[in-house]
Amino acid sequence: MSENLVTLTIDGIEVKAKQGTTILEAARTVGIDIPTLCFLKEINEVGECRMCIVEVEGMRGFATSCIQKVADGMIVHTNTPAVVDARKVVLDLILSNHKIDCLKCVRSGNCELQKVSKQMNVQDIEFTGEMKHHEIDDKSPSIVRDFDKCILCGRCVATCKKVQEIGAIERSNRGFETCISTVGGKSLNDVNCTFCGQCIMNCPTGALHEKETIDEVWEKLRDPETTVIVQTAPAVRASIGEEFDMQIGTNAEGKMVAALKRLGFDKVFDTNTGADFTIMEEANEFIKRFKENDTMPMITSCCPGWVKYAEMNYPELLPHLSSCKSPHEMFGALLKSYYAEKEKIDPKNIYVVSVMPCIAKKFEGKREELSNDGMQDVDNVITTRELARMIKQANIDLAKLPDEKFDDPMGEATGAAAIFGTTGGVMEAALRTAQDVLTGKDLKEIDFEAVRGKKGIKRATVEVAGKTLKIVVASGLGNAHKIMEEIKSGKADYQFVEIMACPGGCIMGGGQSIKSAKTRLDHDVRKLRADCLYTIDEKSAIRKSHENPVLKKIYKDYLGEPLGERAHHLLHTHYVQREKYKLD
Repeated sequence: MSENLVTLTIDGIEVKAKQGTTILEAARTVGIDIPTLCFLKEINEVGECRMCIVEVEGMRGFATSCIQKVADGMIVHTNTPAVVDARKVVLDLILSNHKIDCLKCVRSGNCELQKVSKQMNVQDIEFTGEMKHHEIDDKSPSIVRDFDKCILCGRCVATCKKVQEIGAIERSNRGFETCISTVGGKSLNDVNCTFCGQCIMNCPTGALHEKETIDEVWEKLRDPETTVIVQTAPAVRASIGEEFDMQIGTNAEGKMVAALKRLGFDKVFDTNTGADFTIMEEANEFIKRFKENDTMPMITSCCPGWVKYAEMNYPELLPHLSSCKSPHEMFGALLKSYYAEKEKIDPKNIYVVSVMPCIAKKFEGKREELSNDGMQDVDNVITTRELARMIKQANIDLAKLPDEKFDDPMGEATGAAAIFGTTGGVMEAALRTAQDVLTGKDLKEIDFEAVRGKKGIKRATVEVAGKTLKIVVASGLGNAHKIMEEIKSGKADYQFVEIMACPGGCIMGGGQSIKSAKTRLDHDVRKLRADCLYTIDEKSAIRKSHENPVLKKIYKDYLGEPLGERAHHLLHTHYVQREKYKLD
């Protein structure tokens, strides 16, 4: 036996595992799947739900496999009658206090509690009696909390506290009155929640979900007086197929476009075009600031969860944020100005729908700062999941659709825009344009590998036009906190900073296809989706934002110069200090 390995037996199978490995992990290496509900690797390993109990010979009582470490010579049984009966009791107790309305639940068919119940052939509930009843919290524009569906697994709390380092929610009370709540029992809308939605992505049930707004979209689609335009973010195409049983990370762009056209949208455009405008403005803003050494480092501003976090926690550093609107907001502003004028449409009759991988975009879409002439730049934001529901409601099988292209003239985008959807992508796209603008040359070395990859914080020094730039990319608000503290203390010497609220960036946004804890153990979801976007970039005929012909034409005919008066009016914004907690 190697000093770092132990040998044990699980269900009659000899298993070699590293010291410190849990029984749960060891079992999965030999294809034995022990059910779990509360377990999240490296985030919530607490043995809370007790669904993963097993028998270990010589051990009194049951062992909780998600936290019990393996030992040499250990003999484990995962499926004895005693184990199965005990798990059923645990499950029955959970279900006895769970609002069972599966036919109406947004997570039906993708609910881990439902899956475990089917797996264990639960047909009725033995324990009945008083159930908890809580008012649904739907005050925020982004998140709905239905605590009657909460199973107290603690995943949301651990994610908010350990990964995002926000702590907007916490376990409170004791015994039967135990619940997941906020400071003072307030709505998520009135506490320090950033609406990143990572709690939703890790919730095993329908206790947390996005605030759905597709009924309003359907209503507008039926209105002959309204021109309904839809735009789709780069990360959506890398996830929407998963809602229709396609492989994780499949590029479903063409089929998505076809589905949107069949849903009845008047025009189907690509937010990637908006991303190219963002890079054009942001890169030029960075160059101006860098040359003038004005409020450095400059920090990206296209992630609304991050912006809200900065407004609540670092108001004194808000001048460091780029004044650029996010891509879909820029695009919405252009659709209601340039496009409306070109097509001779009253902008008041244009209804812009953004399909986003993010639920914080719902909050962003309602910001007063993101409007022009009394009109919001974007009228409705729906998530990847909401679009999938619309497609299914229309009886469309996405996987069987032929590929179609985005509409002209606002449907052409570059590879640089595609990588916006993954952490480091905004930085890389901006550097591609910045180096060409600074040198006046069409440089061929455009892949900035240093900002790619899965690390939560990526620091690098890059040479751009003979100048040395210190840059950093952070994803996840816990990592954002570390970078902002460096800047605040004066210890940082960065020139350019990219921050995304969600770990991995938009591909893992709070509005994307939800994957169970087991699926995320079996598949590197983040890498598969990121690879999809990098492949789009590599295969693109144009890979630099400033070379987009649509962008060139609109600047020439309408906007003028980047950072010019009209561009600044339409494409830039400002930020406001926000209180973490609203007073009664």
